[in-house]
Amino acid sequence: MWRIVVATVIEGKKTHDLVSLILAACLFVSPWLFGFADETMPAWNSWIVGIALGTLAVALRLAFAEWQEWASLALGLWLFASPWVLDFGGNTNALWTHLGLGVLSAALSAWAILDNRDQPGPHA
Repeated sequence: MWRIVVATVIEGKKTHDLVSLILAACLFVSPWLFGFADETMPAWNSWIVGIALGTLAVALRLAFAEWQEWASLALGLWLFASPWVLDFGGNTNALWTHLGLGVLSAALSAWAILDNRDQPGPHA
C-alpha cells in the first residue's frame, strides 16, 4: 500500500495539492471528531485555517503560483504555533491536532516549493 502512495506522490506535483485539500478537510472536521467544537479558539482556528488551506489547494490545482505554496507553508507554521499563541495548549486533543496537521501541512508545502524550484516550468 505504501508503494502506491509513494508512487502517486512522485507522479505529479498536483498530488501535493490533493493531499493539502485532504489535510484541510481533516482540519475543518477535527473539532467535531476530537471533541473540541465547544471551545471557541481551537475550533474557530481549525475552521478558518481549514477553509484557507482548502481554498489555496483548489487554487493551486487550477493555476500554480508559488506565493500560494508560501501561504500554505505559513498557515502550516501558524497551525503549529497557534496552541500557544491562542492559549489552548491545555486541550490535548486540540493541541495534537494542530501540531500534527501543522507539521504535515508545512512539510507538504515546503516539499512543493522545493520541488518547483528543482523543476522550473508550469505546475504539472
